[in-house]
Amino acid sequence: MHREIQKMREIALIYLDRSGGLQKFVHDCKKYNDSKQSYAVYRFIFSINPSDIAELDAALGNYILHKPIQAAQIFQSVCFIAIKTLSLIEQLQTEAQICILLKPTHLPPLPSYVLSLSAFPFNYTSQRFYMSEGIAIAMGTVTKYTQGARFLCADETCPFSKGRFRYIRVHLPGATESATVRNDFVCSLCSSPLQEDMKFRVLGDKQIVEMIDAKVLNALKGYSNDKSHFRIQTFTIFLRDELANKMMIGNHYKIIGIPACVQNGLQATACIEVNSVQLCKPNSPPFVGDNFKYLLSLTSSSCWRFTAILANIFASQVVPPGTYNTLKLAILLSLVQTCEKENADYLDLLIVTSDTLVIDRLLNYSICLLPRGIRHPPSSEIFPSVSKDKHGTGSASIHACSAVLAKGGICYIGDLSSYKKDKLELLQSVLESRTTTVFIPGKKYGEEADQQVTISVQTNFWSFVDVDSSSKKHTQKDNFLIGQMDVSLIPPNLLDGFGLLIHSEFPSCQLPSPLVHHILKKALNPEAMLYKVSEQFRTQDYEEFILFAKNLHVELSSEAENLIQGYYLASRRVRRDSIHGSTLSASALKILISLSKAHTKLSLRKRVLEEDALIAILLLESSLILKHGKSALCIAPNPVFPFDLTDENSLQQRDSYLMQCRHQLLKFIGAYGPGIHINVNEE
Repeated sequence: MHREIQKMREIALIYLDRSGGLQKFVHDCKKYNDSKQSYAVYRFIFSINPSDIAELDAALGNYILHKPIQAAQIFQSVCFIAIKTLSLIEQLQTEAQICILLKPTHLPPLPSYVLSLSAFPFNYTSQRFYMSEGIAIAMGTVTKYTQGARFLCADETCPFSKGRFRYIRVHLPGATESATVRNDFVCSLCSSPLQEDMKFRVLGDKQIVEMIDAKVLNALKGYSNDKSHFRIQTFTIFLRDELANKMMIGNHYKIIGIPACVQNGLQATACIEVNSVQLCKPNSPPFVGDNFKYLLSLTSSSCWRFTAILANIFASQVVPPGTYNTLKLAILLSLVQTCEKENADYLDLLIVTSDTLVIDRLLNYSICLLPRGIRHPPSSEIFPSVSKDKHGTGSASIHACSAVLAKGGICYIGDLSSYKKDKLELLQSVLESRTTTVFIPGKKYGEEADQQVTISVQTNFWSFVDVDSSSKKHTQKDNFLIGQMDVSLIPPNLLDGFGLLIHSEFPSCQLPSPLVHHILKKALNPEAMLYKVSEQFRTQDYEEFILFAKNLHVELSSEAENLIQGYYLASRRVRRDSIHGSTLSASALKILISLSKAHTKLSLRKRVLEEDALIAILLLESSLILKHGKSALCIAPNPVFPFDLTDENSLQQRDSYLMQCRHQLLKFIGAYGPGIHINVNEE
């Protein structure tokens, strides 16, 4: 056995020399030596490529993968010999003072190396490297832990009561603070109690994170085609030293670490001591379904037809084709305008309806098309909250809620009128800043000072208002302008926070017969495909299409930019009152740009054209009419879909109507836009 260990030490030295680890080790030693300070523990980190080591020596490669703690001792011996031979650290006395952390770059892509957070039983006794994936749903504040400590014999006559670093305690994976530093150690020479030499204690940073399997996202959608059953529970991981604060709450990570069991009183908690953290990003599919490609080629003569047909046939599993077209187009635009970037173009939807059941089904179906579509459960919090860490540290733990879990997707919060005033005010603040702040009182959580943690909220919000229930809660006004709806139950600033306000097309007492027939047939046979388009354009096809379209990078053309700017300035001049000034919010310009880019993505193009800007303007103008009434730009009640789309003639008729809208818009800009000049092409 000694010969095998000696061979492994030689191979470890060769690997460190070839991989550049030896050079880094010498550099780290120089920093320790230059400090002229004695440490109880000298910590070194080595990045290990298991494939390269296995090629050099299979036995050492196997040792690193399956016995990492013992493998670290081999590298410890190599480092100690190197330090003493080359006189790298003059203060070092014993081998026990060297702490080695091996960080594998990857693990073999085999099932035996994958630790599923939702699988049972959970193997936490092997103390070897595993790879796992999950979402960080709770994060504690960074606290201190003991990396290493020096102990001396309490008996002054004992040789081990002073001098050499004889008794060294070093943190091992899964060990608690009490396992590293205790008062029941005894001297091996005289059996007297050991006491810690406090001036040599080495402290490090520690952060506790709760992770959960990514499958939880399917459970939080509220509706899914996936009928499989699975077990979900949170899982504790420890981030130490250089890994502290490397994770962000709500993100999806791949981790490599060693499982362990931490005892906290009578309760045992399975956890993972993490060695490496890697952010997981979903891969966009490199293709669009053939049926979508064929439809795009058929409608290539017009920039409006492809998206019109998409909206017309969308969600045929929930509502008949041709119904709720404006709402379905807005949903598709919001779906493709989702990403996990800072300062992204967000597109939030607020629907005013009296038919909440159908709208709820439609929105529920739509959020399932994204990997991160979350239906907010009313019993929980929309935004992050703080509580005491359950592992007994007494520190604060921040819990991710629906809005953070929906990062890069949609957070559907249901009926807006069901929320209390304080929740609505917080929602308004988040819609304006796209951040939320969590306050951590220091006195309550054992800190010297209070803390404020700002968390980015990168999601689109969907909600609806039931006009029937809201009209019962307050007295309606009498002085409505033409086209204006009574939404006075919702604060005006919150209304402006939502990008689009949309009125559903049918009152609940006058549902069209196709929708009634659809509901009755689905009630009798929920799995039935009632329309041919449901087979041609399946839910999975829409999922792939949206995932492809949302990742397109689009740019504004100068023509589209001029049209948007001209409409915005003209509308600010037209929509004014003597008391509050312009009723058009400053965020309207961002909403117009976001809508234009979304329509371009939905059209599978990379350049925003005037045609995209026109659709954006018509949608926003419809929204403004619902809020403030009609303006000098007179448009039809349903300007984006003025006709039923039944055949090619109806599509041609819609194109002609939209061209008339464009000319009408240019006249409006010319009349009210201050000094805006836009070229008008006479046809």
